[in-house]
Amino acid sequence: MRKPEGKGLVQLYIGDGKGKTTASLGLALRAVGWGWKVLYLQFFKKRFTGELASTQCLPGVEFYQFGSGEFLIGREPSELDFKEFRCGWEVAKKALLEGGWDLLVLDEFCYAFLYQFLSFPEFEQVLQNRVESLEVVITGRKAPSELIERADLVSEVKCLKHPFQKGIPAREGIEF
Repeated sequence: MRKPEGKGLVQLYIGDGKGKTTASLGLALRAVGWGWKVLYLQFFKKRFTGELASTQCLPGVEFYQFGSGEFLIGREPSELDFKEFRCGWEVAKKALLEGGWDLLVLDEFCYAFLYQFLSFPEFEQVLQNRVESLEVVITGRKAPSELIERADLVSEVKCLKHPFQKGIPAREGIEF
């Protein structure tokens, strides 16, 4: 198995469409196929999901969730949301600065900027000082312009049509 070579890049998957988390999981799966060590941190979520279950079966992947257990959309963040985020941010900072990983996924991380749990300058300072070979993937609905500018790859997932619009709730195995 081959380890990553050279400088790691920053990838950003954003937008209001379905598929950002799925894209980051696909990338994690590909990395594992090459023997990479993957740290997958899911922010603002804490519930049983298919990705949580399936990543437990993959060698070289550690997967953690940080959230209150309630969706953030449509409500104000709680103190528990903030505490959970800060806990996850400490794990992310350690991974960024101390290494031991080849790929770090910060899933739904953009909410941290939107809800002002973290300033972009604080994030950028840690990102600039990260282990050079570490590939970083960030997902979320709304990314600050500074993050879009900073990223090496930006993909926008746009919703043209979604079952939610017909009143079809999230489905096990498809949306979670």
